[in-house]
Amino acid sequence: MRGLIYELRRRTPLGWLQLSRKKSRLLVALLGIAFADILMFMQFGFQQALYDSNTSINRAVLADIVLISPLSRNMQNLSTFSRRRLFQAYDVPGVKSTQALYIGLITWKNPQTRKKVSVQVMGFNPDELALNIPGIDSHLEEIRLPDTFIFDRGSRGDYNEVFSQLEQGKIVTTEIEKRSIRVSGLFTLGASFGYDGTLISSDENFLRIFPKRQVGGINLGLINLEPGYDPKQVAEALKSHLISEDIKVLTREEFIQLEMEYWKKESPIGFIFGLGAAMGFLVGVALVYQVLSTDVNAHMREYATFKAMGYRNSFLLGVIFEEAMILAILGFIPGFIVPLGLYDLTRNATTLPLYMTLNIVFLVLSLTIFMCIISGAIATRKLRSADPADMF
Repeated sequence: MRGLIYELRRRTPLGWLQLSRKKSRLLVALLGIAFADILMFMQFGFQQALYDSNTSINRAVLADIVLISPLSRNMQNLSTFSRRRLFQAYDVPGVKSTQALYIGLITWKNPQTRKKVSVQVMGFNPDELALNIPGIDSHLEEIRLPDTFIFDRGSRGDYNEVFSQLEQGKIVTTEIEKRSIRVSGLFTLGASFGYDGTLISSDENFLRIFPKRQVGGINLGLINLEPGYDPKQVAEALKSHLISEDIKVLTREEFIQLEMEYWKKESPIGFIFGLGAAMGFLVGVALVYQVLSTDVNAHMREYATFKAMGYRNSFLLGVIFEEAMILAILGFIPGFIVPLGLYDLTRNATTLPLYMTLNIVFLVLSLTIFMCIISGAIATRKLRSADPADMF
């Protein structure tokens, strides 16, 4: 190990010397890599925000097993099924309690701007908490009152005055479908790509603003188990007991994964973000290749001289890959710093959960190194065939 370190310290850094000789070319290369990294960081960030925001309710449900309709595509396109299935579930050993959850999208009038926007409404029986969302448990008694709702402080839009009034304990009134409602409190969930905000109330208040919905037609059936029972085994028992085409039985993990798979594979938004990241990667490959290829052509005589002196192709290729690694690391630094500010700007403007995670950092860094290695490998094709006799 000491011998290797000694050899590395003795070795002349030809790659760095060649890159730093043309500072303008080096700067252009670093800016190109940084630009490619910024594109990838933003696309992967948006993609992660898409998954996190649209699975927030799936992760918040207080249930070991979830019943949904087979016709439901995702949380914004939920079909209904008979509430009787929840009562039938008690016949299966291990089922402790069940809870019906109503979900729907509706247009409401922003109490502050009076503009109409799309919000998601959820309703459940306040006798038992159905969602693990900060702020809901302290307002269970309030949402029992007729036409009384609580509102998400993470909603997208101009609600500063509304939030201020609610935090002071005041009641805010507005309209939904020409029906006056009262907003009495706040909770914290966050907006998503499918809706701008969320309202929560009792199941009775939900049915008041959705008059065409029947009390027996629910969107989600939440099932909690007795301690010691395996959700997978009970789910299989429920599938056997509730044999019907109108029901689908999922464990909590399967319920979350179902929503994730929809946005990954069926939604065009997930594909677009993935395509954007791929385009950023290809742009980086093209830019780095151009720089390294130009460098190889400019120093072809020097490389031929090394060959004439007895150096093998592996030594010369090592120089090019050294340049590629230097470009990858130096270009990644500004490519990482700039998105930090862009993430913060986007998060404040859209209220989407856009955060720099270690997974994204390692992914983009790995792609940056891979991008530069590919470019270096392509750029060395001429170097392999260089003949000292042809150079002089």
